[in-house]
Amino acid sequence: MSLAVASRFAARELRGGLRGFRVFLACLALGVAAIAAVGTVRAGIEAGLKRDGAALLGGDAEVEFTYRFARDEELAWLQSIADNISETVDFRSMAVVERDGETERGLTQIRAVDDAYPLVGQVQLDPAIPLEQALADYGGVMERVLADRLALTPGDTFRLGEQDFTLRAILDRYPDNAAGGFGLGPRTIVLTEALAESGLIAEGTLFSTQYRLDLPDGANLQALEDEAEAQFRDSGLRWRDSRRGAGGVEEFVDRIGAFLILVGLSGLAVGGVGVSAAVRAYLAGKTSVIATLKTLGATRETIFLTYFLQTGTLTLLGITIGVILGGALPVLFAPIIEARLPIPAAFAIYPGPLVEAAIYGLLAALIFTLWPLAKTDEIRAATLFRDAFAASQFLPAKRYLVSIGALLATLIGAAIWFSGTAFLTLWTAGGIAGSLMILILAAVLIRWIARRLRKPTRGRTALRLAFGSIGARGGEATSVVLSLGLGLTVLAAVGQIDGNLRSSFSDDLPAVAPSYFFVDIQPDQIDGFRERLDDDAAVSRVDSAPMLRGIITQINGIPAEDFAEGHWVVQGDRGVTYSDAQPDGTEVTAGTWWPEGYDGPPQISFAEEEALEIGLSIGDMMTVNILGRDITGEVTSFRNVTWEDAGIGFVLAMNQSALAGAPHSWISTVYAEEEAEAQILRDLATAYPNITAVRIRDAIDQVIELVSGISAATRYGALITLITGFLVLIGAAAAGERMRTYESAVLKTLGASRQSILVSFALRAALLGLAAGIVALGAGILGGWAVSTFIMETGYSFIWTNALLIIGGGVVASTLAGLAFAWRPLAAKPARVLRARE
Repeated sequence: MSLAVASRFAARELRGGLRGFRVFLACLALGVAAIAAVGTVRAGIEAGLKRDGAALLGGDAEVEFTYRFARDEELAWLQSIADNISETVDFRSMAVVERDGETERGLTQIRAVDDAYPLVGQVQLDPAIPLEQALADYGGVMERVLADRLALTPGDTFRLGEQDFTLRAILDRYPDNAAGGFGLGPRTIVLTEALAESGLIAEGTLFSTQYRLDLPDGANLQALEDEAEAQFRDSGLRWRDSRRGAGGVEEFVDRIGAFLILVGLSGLAVGGVGVSAAVRAYLAGKTSVIATLKTLGATRETIFLTYFLQTGTLTLLGITIGVILGGALPVLFAPIIEARLPIPAAFAIYPGPLVEAAIYGLLAALIFTLWPLAKTDEIRAATLFRDAFAASQFLPAKRYLVSIGALLATLIGAAIWFSGTAFLTLWTAGGIAGSLMILILAAVLIRWIARRLRKPTRGRTALRLAFGSIGARGGEATSVVLSLGLGLTVLAAVGQIDGNLRSSFSDDLPAVAPSYFFVDIQPDQIDGFRERLDDDAAVSRVDSAPMLRGIITQINGIPAEDFAEGHWVVQGDRGVTYSDAQPDGTEVTAGTWWPEGYDGPPQISFAEEEALEIGLSIGDMMTVNILGRDITGEVTSFRNVTWEDAGIGFVLAMNQSALAGAPHSWISTVYAEEEAEAQILRDLATAYPNITAVRIRDAIDQVIELVSGISAATRYGALITLITGFLVLIGAAAAGERMRTYESAVLKTLGASRQSILVSFALRAALLGLAAGIVALGAGILGGWAVSTFIMETGYSFIWTNALLIIGGGVVASTLAGLAFAWRPLAAKPARVLRARE
C-alpha cells in the first residue's frame, strides 16, 4: 500500500521537471562517465593486445636465452614443435657516424635478424622497399628519431662496432614491439650474419636471443609451455606465447587503469557531495508539503519512499547519461587516442566497464542521498515552519546509519574486486574519508572563526557582512568547503606526488648519479679503460665490476619462484658479479664475507633488503644458472645495496673461484664534470668500438617522459574531479541565490549601496575559496607525503608552485561561482522581495 501510494506521489513530483536536480544529474553523470571512459579505454587496449598478441610477440610463441644462443638439444626441440623458426639477437650498442672529420654517436637498441624475420606481421619502411632488400649487402634500417639525431638519410653510412653499414630506409613500424616502443635507445635492424666481424656479439657481452615460433594450427600453448618448463627449467630458457604477447605492458596498463578508476571514484565522491546537497536543498523546499502529507495520514514509510523513488529515478537517469557518455566518447575519439598510443587498441562498446561504472554510480548515489532522505522522518505534522528541515538533528536514525555503512562497505568491496588491488583501494578510500572529515571539521572551524571576526571588523561594512554570512548556520560555508575542497585536495595530492616523483629522478641527479654507464668492456680492455680515466682531472670517480647474468632457479631445493612467491628477484635474469676480497665501501649487515683467496665451495653474498623480502636466511642454499651451467652455493652474508644513486648494484655476488673460466665482461660507472663528458665518450668509443655507453641523464629523461605521460593521465582524472567540484559549487551558489536576494533587499532598505553589497558577496566567496584552498592544500600535502613515502618510496619535499596554484584556484573558482549568482539579487526590487516574505 505504501509503495503504491509513494509511487503515485513520486510520479506527480517528477511532473514538475528537473528544476533543482540539474546539478544532481550533472555531478552523477560526470563521475560515472569518467569511470566508464577510463574502463572503456583500458578494455580497448586489452582487447588490442589480445588481438595482436602474436604480432606483438613476433610469432605464436617465443623462447628467450640470455647471453647465449640455443644449444643443439634446445634447438632440436624447438624444431620438433614449430613449422618455422626465426632467430633474433637483441642488444644495445653505439651507432657511429663520421662526417667532415667529426664523429657523432647515438645509443641504439639493435635487433639482429635472420632471413625468416618477421614470422608474423610486416615491417614498414620509408621508402617502401622489402626488408630483405634493405638488409642485403650490409644494409640496415633505423628509427627516424635516431636517423635525425645523426643527420642520416638513406644511402649514408654508419658503423656498429667495427662494421660499416649502409642506411637503406627509415624504420616506421615493426611487428614484434611488445615493449610499446620504450627502451634506452631507438631501434636499428641488421642481419645477424652481417655482425660477424663487428666484435659486438661475443662470449660475455650483454645480449639476448629470441627464437620466435610459427606453431601448427591448434597447438596447445599451455601444454607446450609445461613441456618447456619440464625439460629446460634449469637451462635459463624462458617461454612466452601470444596469450600474453605484450609481456609486462598488459599488466602495466591494467594497473594504471585501476589507479585512474580510483581517481575517478574520488571525483564521484565530490559529485556525491553535490548530490547530497541537491537532495537536501530540494527537500528543504518541500518541508511544508511533507508536513501537510503527514497531517493527512501519510506514514513515515510513505514519505520516505516517495522521495526515495523520485531521487532513485533521477539517479538511474544520471547513471544512464554517464554510461552513454563514458562508453561513446572513447569510441568517437578512437582515431585520436590510437594515434597517441604506442600499443594497439580495439575500441568498441564493452559491457564490463559500463556495468562497473554503473555499479559505482548507484552505490555512491545511495550513500549520499540516504542521509538527507532520512531527515524526512524528523518533520512533524504540527510543525509547518519554513526552516524545520534545516533545524533537524545532525545524525539520522540508527537504521539509516547502518544502511549507509553497509553500502559504503559494499562500494569499497566492489572497488577492490574490480581494481584487483586491495592495498591501493583501501588507501584511496581512507584518503577520501579522511579528506571529507578534515573538510567538515574545517568548515565548522571556519564558521566559528568568521563569527569571532565580526566584532573586530565593525566599521568595515562589506567585510563584516561577509564574515556574518560565512558564520551563519545553514550558510554556504560547508557546501563550498566540501565541494571545492575535495576536488582541490585530489589535485593538490596529485601535484605533490608528481613533483616529488620527478625530483627523485632529476633534482638529485647532479649530486648522486654518474655521467655514463659503460657495458661490454672486455677483460683485456678494462686496464686501458681505467688508465684513460685515471689521468683525467675532470673525472672524480670510476667504479668497475665484472658482470655476468644468471637466473636464480632454486633455493633450498625449492623452485625459486615458489620459494620467493614471484618476487622480482627470481623473475628473469639478474646481474651477478664476483670478487676475491670484500670490495671497498661494501657494508656487510649479516654473516661474513669469504676470506681473500678463498677457493672452496661457492659462497654467495645477497642484497639484504631483497633477502628479507623473499625470506632468505644465512646458510640457505641457492642455485644460479649462468650461461646454462648450474652453480649451487651457500648464502654466507647479506650486504647493503643502494639502488637510488644509479650506480653499480648487484643483488647477488659470488666468490671469484666459483665463476672461474665463465665468459664475462665488465661494467663501469664514470662520474665526471658535464663539460668533459663528450670528450670522454669520444676517446673511449674510438679506442674500444665494441663498448656501449649509456648517458645516465638521457636514460633518466626517458623515464621522466614516461612518468610525465602517467602524470598527465592522472592530472586529467583529478581535473574531472575539480570540474565536478565546481559544478557542486555552482549548485550551492544557485541554491543560495534566494537567500542572497532577501539579504540584498534588506541591506538596500537599510541604506547599503549596490557596490558595498557586491563587495560583500565577492569577499564572502573569495574568503571561502581561500579557506577551501588552504584546507585542501593541507590535506593534499598529507596525502602526497603518504603516497610518496609509503607507496612510491621516494623522498618528499614541498612543491611551492603547486601550492600557489591550488590556493589561487580555490579563490578564483569560488569568486566566479559566487559572482555568477549575485547579479539577480542585486537587481531585485526591495519592496517586491520583502512583500513576498511577509
